[in-house]
Amino acid sequence: MNRAVKIGIAGTGTALLVLGGLGTYNVVQAMSSGTTGDGGPEAAHTFDPAAVSSRPPSGAEALKLTRAFLGSWSRQELDDAAKDTDASATAVSALRGYADGLHLKALAFKNVTSAGPSTVTAGATKVTFDVTARVAGGTWTYSGAVAVRQSTDGRAAVHWNNSVLCPGLGAGQSLTAGRLPAGASTAEVVASDGTTDLARFPSLRDIVATIRKNAEPAGGRTGTGVAVVDANGDGVRTLRVFTKGRAPVIRTTLDARLQAVAEKAVTDSHLQGKPAGTVALDFRTGHILALAHTGADGDIAINGIKSPGSTMKIITSAALFDRVGMTPNSSAPCTDSLMANSQLFHNDPGVRANPASTLAQAFTVSCNTAFIKDGFHYLVHDGDASALHDEAVDVFGMGSWSIGGGVATTDPSIPSGARGGDQAAQFIGQGRVTATPLFMASVAATVRGGGFKQPIILPDQHQDTAPRPISARTAGYLRSMMRTVATSGTAAPRLGGLAGVGAKTGTAEEGDHTNGWLTAYDSRIAVAALVEGGRSGVNSAGYVVRHLLTGS
Repeated sequence: MNRAVKIGIAGTGTALLVLGGLGTYNVVQAMSSGTTGDGGPEAAHTFDPAAVSSRPPSGAEALKLTRAFLGSWSRQELDDAAKDTDASATAVSALRGYADGLHLKALAFKNVTSAGPSTVTAGATKVTFDVTARVAGGTWTYSGAVAVRQSTDGRAAVHWNNSVLCPGLGAGQSLTAGRLPAGASTAEVVASDGTTDLARFPSLRDIVATIRKNAEPAGGRTGTGVAVVDANGDGVRTLRVFTKGRAPVIRTTLDARLQAVAEKAVTDSHLQGKPAGTVALDFRTGHILALAHTGADGDIAINGIKSPGSTMKIITSAALFDRVGMTPNSSAPCTDSLMANSQLFHNDPGVRANPASTLAQAFTVSCNTAFIKDGFHYLVHDGDASALHDEAVDVFGMGSWSIGGGVATTDPSIPSGARGGDQAAQFIGQGRVTATPLFMASVAATVRGGGFKQPIILPDQHQDTAPRPISARTAGYLRSMMRTVATSGTAAPRLGGLAGVGAKTGTAEEGDHTNGWLTAYDSRIAVAALVEGGRSGVNSAGYVVRHLLTGS
């Protein structure tokens, strides 16, 4: 290469200003690497990357070569610039991509300085510089660097990789300017108000990431600036913003105010740090309004699959009403203990025997033996114990739900083929019966709303239906009994005095400890909570549910 030296400036360490529109420039020092030290011509030759010297070029040599490279680049003499690299074919293509992707109007370099041996490229000298690029939408300034190495015959060259264009630019990546690329990765997952970013809530961080990945965002306006894109043109990161845009949003069913209450509820001091999970639903629509959890084993609000204890007596009562024709006034003797299928069952401490108990009275005090006696006697026939399972599926919508956004939930289970002692234990939510707070909140919502509405977290998500609606008769019976539980029964210590509340407590044995449950509703929402290690439902989950029902 033979290039004329326009202006000579003494001192190879002096800062260099290279300014130019495309095809023009103002100030250039020692632009040509194809000149000898005294300015005389020498024959151009190609750098041989297979014969790289282990000795780095001097700072002066590296500066001279870099200035020549930058001068050609600023004037958009890209073939000449590429010849000053150790991979000319790759370089010229990348340099053209830089100009095209940025819609480059002008390019300037200054403060070109030798920075000593490169710490990244062995046997090379580092040269740094500042870049000013006029691109689509504005002016972008940044600091750049190259590594200059030499071949065994003394030929210097810029070591080529994509970071020559911009520090940190990886293989297969390129630059774009103008409208910033937008996609699902940039969307905000927001509450039902359309504005509250749900990523602020600790319990929702994983859910937000999942929804952002799987759901389709809406609206938004991209800003302008400079960005890195991958080989598919998808945004990797933004380098400079010229004008701010508005992120697209994915609107959920979650209520920001109630979610804040739920986050507080699962950390109530009465729980003493025990893992807790809670879900609140709009019983009219099935919309999930709040979802919070603590603990190290994942989201127990939607995946904490545990025996639900006496909260299952809601479904047991429904089966007795629907399949046997019983009423709340039907006989349900409460004894201290009961043998069923060779397994002995007891009541929780504090439950007094009442041989004349009705079903409603047994429900109010949560007498296990009464529900086992009636359930086992009336709902198990010739070894077939599928009635409870069928009631849960047919009326309460038990099944495999998709709440939307790719968010995984764990399905409840009431085995249709229960055997042995499990045939009796299922009626009090023990044995092989399992549920989550999400499912038990839905059970309460079905009672209060007069029919099953499958829980969803995205407002346009498909909702499964139950084979048949809960009958008005059964729903009425259950509401009456659940109201008594809240006013004068096992839930009264936490929920007594709250208007329009119906509830059912539960305590389930698990290994050497118990788990506390409570599900309830008022005139607005249905709620369920689980506290792992809770000594009783009312004295653990009861505190969580009260927070949600009172909104405080």
